[in-house]
Amino acid sequence: MNVRSPLTLATVLLLASGVAVQAQDLQPLREALTLHASFEDGMNADFSKGDRIGHVLKKGALVPAEANDDVQISERTGRYGNALRFVKKSGYRPLFSGTNVLNYSPDAWNTSVSVWLKLNPDVDLEPGYCDPVQIVGGDAKKGFVFLEWSKDETPRFFRYAIRPLFEIWNPDNLKWDEIPVNKRPMVQVSKAPFSADQWTHVVFTIENANNKSGPQRGKLFMNGKFTGAIENWDLTFGWEPGNLQLVLGAAYVGQMDDLAVFNRALTDVEVQQVYQLKTGVRELHSQSDAP
Repeated sequence: MNVRSPLTLATVLLLASGVAVQAQDLQPLREALTLHASFEDGMNADFSKGDRIGHVLKKGALVPAEANDDVQISERTGRYGNALRFVKKSGYRPLFSGTNVLNYSPDAWNTSVSVWLKLNPDVDLEPGYCDPVQIVGGDAKKGFVFLEWSKDETPRFFRYAIRPLFEIWNPDNLKWDEIPVNKRPMVQVSKAPFSADQWTHVVFTIENANNKSGPQRGKLFMNGKFTGAIENWDLTFGWEPGNLQLVLGAAYVGQMDDLAVFNRALTDVEVQQVYQLKTGVRELHSQSDAP
C-alpha cells in the first residue's frame, strides 16, 4: 500500500535547492491555510477560518482548554517560541472544531495537517498505542484518521492511518494489530527521525476521499520529505460534516508546536516550503487576519 509517487524533474530540482523552494510564492499556502496554533499564548489558535477556541471534552460537554498538570505551555522550548507539552499519559486532549477548518465533504475531501513533535518515543511514551494527532467524527466505525506509535515494538513504529468505513478496512472484524501490516490502510515507518534533542516535522495529507471517480490517497511527509502513501483503497467515510474534530495528545508524552491545517492536499514542494519557514506558519498570516 505504501507506494512512492514519481516526482517531476522540476520538483526534484526544487527539492534539491532549499533556496529555490523557499523563494517560491507563498500565496497559495496562505490561501489554503485554515488553522494555525502556535501555542504562544495558550491553547487557542492564532488563526482560524472556523472556531479559534481550543476545547476539551469534560463530562460530555466541550469546555475551553486550559494549561494544567497534564498539559502545559512550555515557554521558549518550542520549535518557534513556546510549545504545548504533554507531561504524562492522560485523558486531557485539546481539540479544535473541524468546521471550516478540515474541509470535510461527503463528495470529495481534501486536507493537510502539519505539526512539529519532539520526543524520544521509546523512552517518553507509556505502554499502549499513542496518537499525537487524530481526526474524528463521532462513531469510529464511520471513519478515523490518525498519527500513531505502535504499542509493543522496540523501537516503536510510527504510522499514518486513514481508516474509512469499518466494513471497508476491516470486513473480518479483527483487532487493528491482528490485521497484517500490508493489509492496513496506513504508512508505517520503522525508523522515524524522532529525538528528545531535535524537533521533527510531520505532514499528512488526504486527497479525494469520498470520491470514487478519481484517485483517493493520503501521503506522509517527515522533515519535508515524502515518506509513503496510502493508495489503492476506497476511502469512503460516513461522517456528518459538523461532527469533525482535530484531537491532540491521545496518550502522547512529549512536546508539540506550530500546528496547522490546510484546505487541500499540499504538494511535495509546498510541504518543503512549510518545513523551511523561518518563523513558522505565522509567516502565512498576520494577527489582523484572525476572525
